[in-house]
Amino acid sequence: MKNKTNIKLPLTDIEKANLRKNKIKIANIPDFATDELGVLLNVTMERAKEIHALAEFQTVPSVGIKFAEDLVFLGYYSLYQLKNKDGAKLTDEYEHKKGYWVDPCVEDQFRLVVNFANTKDKTKTWWDFTEERKNFRTENGYPKSRPQQAWHETVVLK
Repeated sequence: MKNKTNIKLPLTDIEKANLRKNKIKIANIPDFATDELGVLLNVTMERAKEIHALAEFQTVPSVGIKFAEDLVFLGYYSLYQLKNKDGAKLTDEYEHKKGYWVDPCVEDQFRLVVNFANTKDKTKTWWDFTEERKNFRTENGYPKSRPQQAWHETVVLK
């Protein structure tokens, strides 16, 4: 299960130095208010908001930095903003914004973070939502506006 000590952040060397100078561990970033974090790290409020969000989202079991970045990409900066959202609709919005459809397990992750935002249940991981997603999509399908290209067709191999 994911815990606060596994938080990974794309920090600059200066941001890391400011964390050390202020004796702040990455695992404790979610405990700070965004404005306080901005002052301590000497970053813009927008950057402080992003760092805080990336750290907070990774407190959800089985959520890593890549999915945390996906949530910020959609414009979410706190678990509170995800309360009462719909994992399927978040997936549809994400695919539309990306311009391609994603691996189905991404929807399981959206369902997980919504569940966590509402319940704070640390016993669930993204794969606990696979069956729910499959049942929902079998019954409801995907929107007609869903992108036609798959995520794996967008990857350029090196």
